[in-house]
Amino acid sequence: MIVCKFGGTSVASAEQIKKVANIVKANPKRRIVTVSAPGKRFGDDMKVTDLLIDLAESALRNDQVEEKLQNVLNRYIEIAQGLGLDGKICEVIEKDLRERIALKLEKELFIDNLKASGEDNNAKLVAAYFNSIGMKAKYVSPKEGLIVNDPPERTVALPETYENLKNLGKSEEIIVFPGFFGYTKDGVLRTFDRGGSDITGSILAAAVKAELYENFTDVDCVFSANPKVVNDPIGIEEITFREMRELSYAGFSVFHDEALIPVFKLGIPVNIKNTNNPSAPGTRIVPSRKPNGRPVIGIAADHGFSTLYVSKYLMNREIGFGRKLLQIIEEENISYDHTPSGVDDISIIIRSNQLNPEKEERIVKRVKEELHADDVYFRHGFSMIVIVGEGMRNNTGLAARAASAISRTGANIEMINQGSSEVSLVFGVLQPYEDQCLRALYEEFFAPVTI
Repeated sequence: MIVCKFGGTSVASAEQIKKVANIVKANPKRRIVTVSAPGKRFGDDMKVTDLLIDLAESALRNDQVEEKLQNVLNRYIEIAQGLGLDGKICEVIEKDLRERIALKLEKELFIDNLKASGEDNNAKLVAAYFNSIGMKAKYVSPKEGLIVNDPPERTVALPETYENLKNLGKSEEIIVFPGFFGYTKDGVLRTFDRGGSDITGSILAAAVKAELYENFTDVDCVFSANPKVVNDPIGIEEITFREMRELSYAGFSVFHDEALIPVFKLGIPVNIKNTNNPSAPGTRIVPSRKPNGRPVIGIAADHGFSTLYVSKYLMNREIGFGRKLLQIIEEENISYDHTPSGVDDISIIIRSNQLNPEKEERIVKRVKEELHADDVYFRHGFSMIVIVGEGMRNNTGLAARAASAISRTGANIEMINQGSSEVSLVFGVLQPYEDQCLRALYEEFFAPVTI
């Protein structure tokens, strides 16, 4: 059995949904389909999710609600008409949206409820279209088994979810399941983080123990570097879960890193494919792969990082210093990415969006007062560039090659960090040098060898 997930661009219009139906029909093993909300049809178009957020904010203000509601409905009406469906499905969608608008919930949960309607109603529409063309299909709501934890912690599926959903694999009908959200045991709707529909698809693949999880998007494959920065980068045919996780962390937006967890645990391979070019082989994500002759499989970069620098003489002799420092960070509800250190100093690399001036002031004050540090301060505006490859472990001189490539751009390396697995090497540079460094590293490790 194959579980398929179709992203926002794959279901953005009637023509795209027709492609989805043809893809599902082409392989009888494709029995479970997860869909996102309709995405952009063209460059400056609005995603349905953005229209729903706009609607939610208007509803909270009780201002222009009917106009904003109609904006959402028009997208579904256009899709339904393009698919030759009668008006019944749009009546179902309108009724659902009006019921959600009438809910009395706190602001965050109210917005989540309306956002989730994008995926939920699109799944109903896609199931209706499948049935209209003779594909026996059934819409299934996450209420029927996708159980998540309670707030305020980040939304994750609870273990019983997999037992609840395993029987979907026995259905004689094609299951159409909305991505992006689940329900707590008390029936509270909660959405997953960025890339939430990818997470739902992965959960379903793990629940039914699928032989393959296909993730359809709008690119032929995962590229070895960002094609918006590097001209015509090499495509990746096969990549390990570990490599993909490292690249996703540093800005590879094709596949959300958290979505790998359920399938990674069971070793279910993932195939990233293009809805607009389904015959292309795509990129396979697998537990292990054969060497491809290159030590590096991909290079990624992401910005929006800050550094908390702490210095104290004889820090290395002070038992518990690192634990106490990280506890202060934890008590501010902040996660960290790296902790490069010296004998008398340590830096904590943090995503900048977790910080604000008040938090920074509190942290600096506490570190000085509680840990008696000599020097404490924040610096902002960093990018992290990650070089990834299973072959890096057995390749000498790779760090030197990377450092030399970065130095040729004129950038100063602010931080270097290598995990114990030796599958990735991270360089911190100032954000203005990010693209230059990415191009220089790609040239170093992927440029053709000339004689």
